[in-house]
Amino acid sequence: MAKNDILGESLWDAYSNKVTTLMNNPQHQGEITEDEAAGHGNKLIVADFGAESCGDAVRLYWEIDPESDKIVNSKFKSFGCGTAIASSDVMTELCIGKTVQEAVKITNIDVEMALRDDPETPAVPPQKMHCSVMAYDVIKKAAGLYMGVDSESFEEEIIVCECARVSLGTLQEVIKLNDLTTVAQITDYTKAGGFCKSCIKPGGHEAREHYLVYIHADTRKQMDEEKMATAADAGATGNFEAMTLVQQIKAIDAVIDDSVRQFLVMDGGDMEVIDIKNSDEYVDVYIRYLGACSSCSSSATGTLYAIESTLKEKLSNNIRVLPL
Repeated sequence: MAKNDILGESLWDAYSNKVTTLMNNPQHQGEITEDEAAGHGNKLIVADFGAESCGDAVRLYWEIDPESDKIVNSKFKSFGCGTAIASSDVMTELCIGKTVQEAVKITNIDVEMALRDDPETPAVPPQKMHCSVMAYDVIKKAAGLYMGVDSESFEEEIIVCECARVSLGTLQEVIKLNDLTTVAQITDYTKAGGFCKSCIKPGGHEAREHYLVYIHADTRKQMDEEKMATAADAGATGNFEAMTLVQQIKAIDAVIDDSVRQFLVMDGGDMEVIDIKNSDEYVDVYIRYLGACSSCSSSATGTLYAIESTLKEKLSNNIRVLPL
């Protein structure tokens, strides 16, 4: 099959040489019959999976040694595009020699990485990542048939990004731990949304149950509520000094967000808390000015006084604010 028979010239460079080679010359395409498997004293598993988003489908054959659960032979039939053929071929190869329990741990990223010419260059364009996801899903289907369980039981978490196999819990944790403020940062940290992009927002390649834009907004809202609750507790108890360092930072950030930051942003600036040091007499809060505030003459006088006064009023009279 010539390359122009498969896809347009403009997309050709987005495919690895391995992908284009396997499109034309798959190594494991075919079928295994019941008689063949039985003749070897093995069990045959046949699993089908179809992707609603593109109409592609794959049938996976496993010949399994029932005593060791090892997949001694595997074949596939693919009903779809050339990328689906290449992904299915590599998926089938990765299964051979593994036990069923080991094979179910193969992910779509393993399939895509095996199709790369070099580790740093994706094997397929983003809109074709779903083909490797389909390969991953048919493995789960086959394993479920062999083990007598629902294939969904292999998923322990809610997967938001099928392409990068990133869960909802992981996304929420990364946003909180790294204080991520944009969806682009989420992609940088986790790779979620970096391939087919369907999970970023509604209207993409295929409909999703969860989207990064909503997860980010909900998590940021929760973070803000936690900050405000911490600040409120600090003000109510008057015991800011007794808080842990993390609690102190959250309390200060909450006050800054509620009473200070909007005024800095209006003038093209901002600030961030760098460190907090507690002594017998003071709680020293070290800050860094950002944007226009870093060069403003009032950053060491009026602005500094306003920040310190607000923190003293809301949290503790022992706070000193020191710019770096």
